[in-house]
Formats: sequence, structure tokens, C-alpha cells
Amino acid sequence: MKLKNIKLLFTLCLPLVLGACSEDDLSDRSIFENTEIESNEFDKWLITNYTDTYNLDFKYRLEDKETDNHYNLVPADYMKSIAMAKMTKHLWMESYDEILGPDFMKSYCPRIIQLIGSPAYNTQGSIVLGTAEGGLKVTLYNVNNINLKHIDVQELNHWYFHTMHHEFAHILHQTKEFTPDYNLITKSNYQSTSWVNLTDQEALDLGFITPYASMEVREDFVEMFSTYVTISAEEWNTIVGHASKEGQGYLSQKLDIVKDYMLTAWNIDMDKLREVVLRRSAEVQEWNVDDLTSLN
Repeated sequence: MKLKNIKLLFTLCLPLVLGACSEDDLSDRSIFENTEIESNEFDKWLITNYTDTYNLDFKYRLEDKETDNHYNLVPADYMKSIAMAKMTKHLWMESYDEILGPDFMKSYCPRIIQLIGSPAYNTQGSIVLGTAEGGLKVTLYNVNNINLKHIDVQELNHWYFHTMHHEFAHILHQTKEFTPDYNLITKSNYQSTSWVNLTDQEALDLGFITPYASMEVREDFVEMFSTYVTISAEEWNTIVGHASKEGQGYLSQKLDIVKDYMLTAWNIDMDKLREVVLRRSAEVQEWNVDDLTSLN
């Protein structure tokens, strides 16, 4: 599915009599006076829980200057933005806080998180669910797809929090690069933009944990990390177990490098992080995720 570019043509209708206005009739008052948006309770909560705590600007209103104009995008729903802000803090930010202390995320988290209601559709048919821009900004798309009446944690991890860990891992490796040995494991198997044509099974047999991981080495690295920390050990072993013998060998080598990098470069024990992420994911099931009164 692609969103079509719709152009609206406006006709400017001029009055027949042009002499009615003079310089004396012009007002020096701006037509944009008092257009500043008044802060609501959610805005105040974001300042306390994101700006003050993490030095991070959490944006949920659609701002042209913050969005990619190559895509047709819609704003994030207000109540779903509340849910996403609460879950992002609990499942992503505070997961790292729990194992590394509060200063880590304040130092290395992005400076801006921007929510977009719709996905971003690429010309080859793929969907962008998240982007990280130079370690400064993470944009999360498709927020309006959240079902507030039925919070499915597995689905949330697959579509959203997998994406957050993925984009954050980009920030980390852009700050401290991982060993070039990783590049050599499946060097000849990367697919570039053709990754969209790979099935899950084909990707596994080639040594990639997801089809998208086969795009290029940095995406491969962060897909390994984000997939590992958002699924159980049993799920991981089942997925890897479906790969060919050669694919399993590649995946094992990659996981060893990713785990070593995260531990030595950042003091992140991926098994501990996964344990925290999965526990916190289960806790979300008990929430009223769109209830402002439960914000803390």
C-alpha cells in the first residue's frame, strides 16, 4: 500500500473593486497573535519525565520542520501518544536505567523523540517504523496502530520496542564502533535494497536474524541486538534453530561479537537487559496505558 500525493489547487478570488483599502486601513497587529499552543497535563508530564529526567524533548504534535517531507504522514493520536510515552519510558528508558543507573540514558539517549501517527512507505514497498538521526533524534512511526483496548506486549515489542532498541543501538555504535571482524562473517550475503524480497527462512539460512538485517552490516548488527533483548531465550533458540547449519554458525559468531561489544564498550549485559525488558513488558499488561491519572 502506498499513500498517494494529493495536491490541492486553490484559486485566489480578487474583489472587483480594488480601491476600498488604503494604508490607513492596515493594522499593525499580527494575524498569528495568540496562536501559541497552551500546555496541557500531558505536556507537563513530558517535561517532568523526559525533559527534566533525560534532557530529552518528546514531541507528539506533528511539526513540519521535524518530519521527513518525502513521506505523506499524519499526526499521532493524542491518547495513543500518552500510551506510547508511558510505555517508552517504562520499557525502554527505564530498562537501561535499571541495569546501568540513571546517568547512562541521560548521557546517550537521543535528544528528541518524535511520534508520527502513520507508517512511512518507501517506493519499493517497505515500511519505515523508526529512524535515528546521528544519535540526536529518534522518530517512531505508526503510533495510531496501537490498540488501547488490547495491549499485546509481543506485538508492541515486535513493532515498537524492537525498533527503539534497534535505533538506540545505532546511537551506541555510532559513538563507539564495533569490531570490523563482524563485517566479514556474511560479507558476500548482504542484499542491499533487495532485502525486501527475502523470506524469514531465506534470511536465516544466509545468517541474518531478520530479512532487514541483510540490508547492510550496521543494520545487521543492531537487528541482532534488538531482536535478542525483546524475545525470550526459548523464542531466540527456536528462531535460530530454523536456520540452516551454516546460518546457525554465522548467527552464533555474530551474537558473540554483539554481546562482547555491548559488555566491554557499554557494560550492557544483554541477558540481564533482556530479563528486565521482558519483566517490564509483562507489567504493562496491568496498566491503563492511556490514563493520565496513572502517570507517575
